[in-house]
Amino acid sequence: MNNQLQLRVNGRNVIVEYGTVVAAAIARAGVSKFRRSPLGRPCAPLCGMGVCMECRVTIDGRAQSRSCITLCAEGMDVRTDD
Repeated sequence: MNNQLQLRVNGRNVIVEYGTVVAAAIARAGVSKFRRSPLGRPCAPLCGMGVCMECRVTIDGRAQSRSCITLCAEGMDVRTDD
């Protein structure tokens, strides 16, 4: 049984295990800056449980999605601001 799935992060194919959250897939793709603050400063996950909102990215066209609490799905398209 295959326990892996493939998604895209900023156009790059990434393979992860089922049950992986999007924030981990983004990190696996080598991306460390998820979005920019209103002042232009780079932001990345801080709390890891959906409270701080620093992990927001665009998932399948839905902006402001919290990547640290969203499970990866086959074929998902993830875009960071960087």
